[in-house]
Amino acid sequence: MPPAELLAATLTVALAGMAGTWLVSLVKRDASVADVFWGLGFVLIALVCCARGAGPPARKILVTGLVALWGLRLSAYLLWRSWAADEDYRYRAMRNRYGSRFPWVSLWLVFGLQAALMWVVSLPVQVAQASPLPARLGPLDAAGAILWMVGVGFEAVGDWQLARFKADPANRGQVMDSGLWAYTRHPNYFGDTLVWWGLFAIALATPSGAWTVVGPVVMTYLLMRLSGVPLLERRLVKTRPAYTDYVRRTSAFVPWPPRA
Repeated sequence: MPPAELLAATLTVALAGMAGTWLVSLVKRDASVADVFWGLGFVLIALVCCARGAGPPARKILVTGLVALWGLRLSAYLLWRSWAADEDYRYRAMRNRYGSRFPWVSLWLVFGLQAALMWVVSLPVQVAQASPLPARLGPLDAAGAILWMVGVGFEAVGDWQLARFKADPANRGQVMDSGLWAYTRHPNYFGDTLVWWGLFAIALATPSGAWTVVGPVVMTYLLMRLSGVPLLERRLVKTRPAYTDYVRRTSAFVPWPPRA
C-alpha cells in the first residue's frame, strides 16, 4: 500500500475506533472509556501498518511488537483502575458544564480530538513500517528499542508502586513520595515520553523518518504542558496538603535526586 493510502487507512481506523468507543460511553454514561481505548487504538494502527506497510518484516515486527506491549499494558491498567470507579473528574466537569449537550460535545472534544492526536502521535509507527529501506535493522533501531524499554520500565513500575500505595487504607490522603516517585513526580508520564522518543528513533532509521518528530513532540507537550502534569498537579495541590512540599523537593519530570 502506498504511504499516502496507508496514512489515510490509519486515520480511518483511529476515527472509527473512537467513534465506536463514543457509542460505548453513551451506554455506560462514562466518557472515561476514551482513556481505556487510547492504548488499544495505537495497537490497531500498528497492526494495520504491519499488515499493509512496505517495510521489511523485521522492522514491522519490532515496531508492532513494541507498540502492542505498551498499548495493551496501558489499556489493561486503565481498565482495571476504572472498573469500579466513577467517571474521571475531567469528564464529569465537562458533563456538568454542557449538560444535555455533553454527548455530542464529547464526540468532538473528547473522542474526535483523541483520535486525531492518536494519529499524529503514531506517525513514527506508521512511517517506520511504510518505508522499505533500510532492509535490515541497524543502530537506530537498537537505540529506539532500548529507549522504549527504559520508558516502559518507568511507566509500569511507577503505576505498580502507586497502585500498591493507594491500596493501603493508611495512605488515604497522603502523597506517594517513595520508589521512583521520590525522583520524579510523574514517572509514568516520563516513561510514556521515552516510549515515543524510542519509536521515533526507529522511524529515524528510515529515509523519510525525520519529519515524524512531530509525534513525540506532541506527546511530550501534552504530558508536560497541557493535559498531563499541569492538570493533575492543580488538582493534587488542592486535595493533598502535603503535595506543595513534595513539589518543592521533587523533580517534575526528569528523574533527579530529591532536594533537601
